[in-house]
Amino acid sequence: MDLHWTMNWIDTTVLLTYLFGITAFGIWIGFRKNATSEHYFLANKSLGWFTVGAAVFTSNISTIHLVGLAAGGAKEGMVIGNFEWMACFTLMLLALVFAPFYINSKVSTLPEFMERRYCPQARTALAVIGLLGALLIHIGISLFAAAKVFESFLGVPMMVTIVVLSLFTVTYTALGGLKAVVMTENIQVVLLLGGAILVTVLGIMALPGVGVHDVATFKAAVNPGQLNMLQPIINAKGNLNEFSWLSVLLGYPILGIWYWCADQTHVQRVLGAKSLTSAQNGALFAGFLKILPVFLMVLPGVVGYVLWQKGAFSLKMVEGTTHADYNTMLPSMINYLVPMGLKGLLAAGMAAALMSCMAAALNSCATLISMDIVKRVRPDTSDSRVVMIGRIATGVIMVLAMLWSTQGDQFGTIFEAVNKIPMTFAPAVTTIFVLGVFWKRGTWQAAMMTFYVGSIVGLAYFVYDMPVVGKWILGSAAQPGFAGLVSDTTQGWGIPFMLVGPIISVLCIVIYVITSLLTPAMNQEEVAKVCWDHPLAFLKGRIIGLGDPRIVALILCVVVAVLYYWLR
Repeated sequence: MDLHWTMNWIDTTVLLTYLFGITAFGIWIGFRKNATSEHYFLANKSLGWFTVGAAVFTSNISTIHLVGLAAGGAKEGMVIGNFEWMACFTLMLLALVFAPFYINSKVSTLPEFMERRYCPQARTALAVIGLLGALLIHIGISLFAAAKVFESFLGVPMMVTIVVLSLFTVTYTALGGLKAVVMTENIQVVLLLGGAILVTVLGIMALPGVGVHDVATFKAAVNPGQLNMLQPIINAKGNLNEFSWLSVLLGYPILGIWYWCADQTHVQRVLGAKSLTSAQNGALFAGFLKILPVFLMVLPGVVGYVLWQKGAFSLKMVEGTTHADYNTMLPSMINYLVPMGLKGLLAAGMAAALMSCMAAALNSCATLISMDIVKRVRPDTSDSRVVMIGRIATGVIMVLAMLWSTQGDQFGTIFEAVNKIPMTFAPAVTTIFVLGVFWKRGTWQAAMMTFYVGSIVGLAYFVYDMPVVGKWILGSAAQPGFAGLVSDTTQGWGIPFMLVGPIISVLCIVIYVITSLLTPAMNQEEVAKVCWDHPLAFLKGRIIGLGDPRIVALILCVVVAVLYYWLR
């Protein structure tokens, strides 16, 4: 079956109607001619828990997730879903541990919080990390992934996708600010989940047509362990399992705490909440939503694997090999399962995934540039001028991201790019944030030393493990499929990238603790305002009912634990 789909006029009309409609809605809901900086960057701190949670969720889900999770389900199995369910626990940390300080200190950005805890240099360092993360990962790589999907499977040239989706997104983001971003994300989350449900249901309904009539037959059709969330430490070949339970348990928190608790792109929605309770329950609501992709994005990949194995449709092969390209799984399923007309809605869902992710990152970049750079350099800058600079910055960042997105094919895989790039700085940032709010003795010198050394070590790992670098070192001895001098199990150390993070983090913790003890203690009265008295202090206080964030977090924890036990 031909995987290439050229959209008919009905699908094209549906997609264009969505693009124009969501842009007009974003401008209408968010644009204010004389908007203040608090309105533009923090939506006047008026967001309720539902809006916060939906916005946090959709700012994370991009085309990479829609395509990548289905591909991971087909290739690796349900174990890929750990990247979704482990997020529930880091979102609990955001709600209970970090949000109280973010909201009560009334900061506009996370770098501003770093200045209050440590020093101005820490604010600058985190602002730079935030800008690079948004530009390189949240916008650039996501835009590249979407463009490749639309080019390969929807018949839309890559540059057309980049330019068109970028123009629509930057228009309502620049004009409407955070309120436009989060309110459009409320619509997009419905479209995203609706499209995912449609593919999942149609996929399951198609199973009897290939002879799969019950659960037992379905289990027999998949690979061993493909339906299990937890995998052993050592695989059948005697190597470290890339996604073993140990790798997930130790490795995900390193990336997850940076991603969910210390990255401006996601936390900005929490900063715009109308109250601390709304901020906390919004983050926890996002945690409940993160349960769904395992069933609506990973499971369809497993279902698609069975349909493919039974001959329902074909997959493209990886160029130059006889291996199936699992990245084509979701588009192949759409072509096989979804009738014309509804495909336009699915295309709109993929566009929504990209636009919500880009809009979130663009708005966070504008906030970082305006509040952490412009206002610091020129504190007397008027509110209206700060907003104007934010709007201009949004456009400039979008142009830079468009240029960067054309270089996305320089990486081995998209999944590798979005996880290995942040591994250069995530261990250091996670160490600085976690120890910063739990240990009053931590000093600004320790934070900066940890940041510099940890980032240098992380960058060295990233470069050393690049396949192109390893092939240059090994020369003609490099074997086909060589994965890197750290990752490769034959010609490298065989250490999965998920275990590299904990190793670098141990180094960061040692540096932070030793440097703190060797440098003068900071003003304890000031530190006490942004640091817990002891590690369990966030659990203290009177319970205010079932809506208390601690109760909501407990319910979320129990639900995820039960699901893990069920799919272990």
